Amino acid sequence: MSDPMNYTISWICTITTEYNAARAFLEEVHEKPQHLPPHDNNVYTLGRVGKHNIVIAVIRDGEYGMSSALSIAINMLSSFPNIRIGLVVGIGGGVPSPKHDIRLGDIVVSAPRGGMSGVFRYDVGKTIRDQKFRATTFLNQPPTVLRTAIMSLKAQYEVEGHRLEEAINSTFEKNRRLREKYRRPDPSSDRLHRTGVTHPSDNEASCNEASCTTVCSSSPSNLISRPERTKDEDNPAIHYGLIASGFQVVKDAQLRDELAAEMEVLCFEMEAAGLMNHFPCLVIRGICDYSDSHKNKEWQGYAAMAAAAYAKELLYQIPTGRLDAGKNTSDLLSFD
Repeated sequence: MSDPMNYTISWICTITTEYNAARAFLEEVHEKPQHLPPHDNNVYTLGRVGKHNIVIAVIRDGEYGMSSALSIAINMLSSFPNIRIGLVVGIGGGVPSPKHDIRLGDIVVSAPRGGMSGVFRYDVGKTIRDQKFRATTFLNQPPTVLRTAIMSLKAQYEVEGHRLEEAINSTFEKNRRLREKYRRPDPSSDRLHRTGVTHPSDNEASCNEASCTTVCSSSPSNLISRPERTKDEDNPAIHYGLIASGFQVVKDAQLRDELAAEMEVLCFEMEAAGLMNHFPCLVIRGICDYSDSHKNKEWQGYAAMAAAAYAKELLYQIPTGRLDAGKNTSDLLSFD
């Protein structure tokens, strides 16, 4: 039986796909504690990455968004009081732009930019007389230990490149049942439609590879042409910058492009803004769609695996002593 006091890192997932990807990268799985507080109904997997003991939790089926993520964090910290830092790892909608060549399967890591913490609420702000969007809710930065680990890993990748694809394929060797759903899809399915091309509303619920090819991609003029990445380029690529978080799923290419131009947003998601001011964490998202009407689930499995693979490598950059010297996350919580 595992001792809850021995776990120092939390890893929060939103959906089962993300949860399975996270569990696949554990190097060791531990027994669950037999006695947790009666109010804690979270689903947990405990294990080890390197020298770190990890608690992985997933939001319950049918629930999502900021309040659900915060509820998961509160219960987790009650049951595992020595947690020092958190990771929010999973999938998100990409925001490609001329400046940021974001593609399906890429990874976006929240990082402070332009006076913002790395995550901001895109649905809480204001625009004055056609001026740029201004956020009115300000969120905390990730903990120093995580920002230091990002810098270390980023420097390593710039010199050596990364081996995330090899890590994912190695994981499939140990978890063959995941291969069909979580492997990288055919690159030809990574299509970026022009902003004005929308999937018909009567077919939106069934937008998939076949229907989108027939309805939206039949004419090359509907697509933005992008060269294939060369063998010297990282694929998946890793992008560092702003993640936009809000209450609703974004399927609006015009909103996407506006925030790309105004704020250099790289990704949309729905949970992080509810956590940042209460729970010291870093957000890591694998890109599974382009935040437009052509959303479908084809890339979700691989995007979740890519984000989990990066999260695992990041944990190797954190010395255990840095966590032992820190305060318990529960001591830092604020719900004002």
